[in-house]
Amino acid sequence: MDRRRMLTLGGLAVGGVAAVSSAVSVSAALKGEDRTAERHAHGDAGGGGTDARTVAAAPLVEPFSVAMPVPPVLRPTYVGSTSDLYQLPVRAGTVEILPGLATPVVGYNGQFVGPTIRARKGRAVALQVTNQLTNPTNVHLHGGFTPAVHDGHPMDFIAPGATRSYAYPNLQHATTLWYHDHSHHAEAEHIYRGLHGFYLIEDDAERALGLPSGQYDIPILLRDALIGADGSLVFDPTNADNRPHILANGKPQPYLRVTGRRYRFRLLNASLHRIFRLRLDRGQLIQIGTDGGLLPAPLAVSEVRLTPGERVEVVVDFAGQPAGTRVVLEDTSGPVIGFDVTGPATDDSRVPDRLIPLPALPAATVTRDVALSFDPSKLAFTVNGKTYDATRVDVQVVNGTTEIWRVTNRDTAFGIHHNFHLHLVQFRLLDRDGVPPAPGEAGWKDTVHVPPGSTVRVQATFSGFTGKYAFHCHFPEHSSLGMMAQFEVVNKTA
Repeated sequence: MDRRRMLTLGGLAVGGVAAVSSAVSVSAALKGEDRTAERHAHGDAGGGGTDARTVAAAPLVEPFSVAMPVPPVLRPTYVGSTSDLYQLPVRAGTVEILPGLATPVVGYNGQFVGPTIRARKGRAVALQVTNQLTNPTNVHLHGGFTPAVHDGHPMDFIAPGATRSYAYPNLQHATTLWYHDHSHHAEAEHIYRGLHGFYLIEDDAERALGLPSGQYDIPILLRDALIGADGSLVFDPTNADNRPHILANGKPQPYLRVTGRRYRFRLLNASLHRIFRLRLDRGQLIQIGTDGGLLPAPLAVSEVRLTPGERVEVVVDFAGQPAGTRVVLEDTSGPVIGFDVTGPATDDSRVPDRLIPLPALPAATVTRDVALSFDPSKLAFTVNGKTYDATRVDVQVVNGTTEIWRVTNRDTAFGIHHNFHLHLVQFRLLDRDGVPPAPGEAGWKDTVHVPPGSTVRVQATFSGFTGKYAFHCHFPEHSSLGMMAQFEVVNKTA
């Protein structure tokens, strides 16, 4: 097998949709499981079965010719004394991503970027999800501290036509989370076709800081796609590098009109494979948060790097830019968003020198090793040499204990990148190859980049909920094809 082919296989899924279907059916036959949940949403999603090699790509849109929308905030259907009820249908829809082209998608409320849920710490949310697709789905609150039954376990499906409720206690500090499909084997395609949205938790400590808020606090979902000349979202898991359309909140390299004041941008990488390296062509990025919440202090940074699933919060001050100036958020591949300054504005926000302090880390009592690797002999993505098996518990953790997990990417021969996502908890990155983390990675995290040959050490406390949860690479095409495992939190026995 030549290097280019191996990179294609290792960087994404193995053998394309046919291989996925084959692997699924073989696995089902061997385990005797009901695999109706593995039927992909080709009919609902539009073009799911299309051979990408026969589809001409739509031309790239001139950058900054389309306005960037802000995802609408979902309103509760019922407001109780201590909790709120939200209803969220999952259904097929048609949207305009590229000008003049109709694109079939699968989305929450039929939207390509789902509505934003804004929750309050200590005020519970009940999310009632109705599956209006012809195939199973589910919802995972990425980064959420949730009971196992409400985590969106990869094998916990919502059947077509069914409704189920997820209960989120919202016991975390203010943070930027997101929700997405996590139905095993289908999660990559479902996310690609639009099953993603923001979930923001707010609290009094954050509010007291005086950071930009309201219309000046903007979540931005970044991702890539291959959009065909017919408008279809072309999903080819063997060719991840051929996704040339860069989207921000579902629009290609858009513009956003801003006034001359501070803005808070919550950036999420919802791609399947692309790593963003973001910087401004003028002005400065002030990083204030990571996956799990605000940093102890703001950081002036020249660049932020986001692998799939990671979030970062930044403040940009446009006060020094004259009206008519365009400030460009750039990736190494080109422009992402143009911020068009319209003129001066009053600004009562601030970025204080101190944000939210990090607590001292408790002593860890257990250290574990996790190896991420691609097995070319089996064409499989593995965790510690094994592909995912929902009937197997790979790690058992005692409730209330603190552990260090040493995560190594062993895919050095072909330079395959991975990252590591741990459900249930937020962790702290201790070091990367023995070097303390950069300040921008020193806050709470739930997803961390693990480059080829690299080892990261993370520390987490597993306290509060028991049950089975997943850990995996959050390049979704890797986890769909096996790079996922399961841990179980159990109460200590006498």
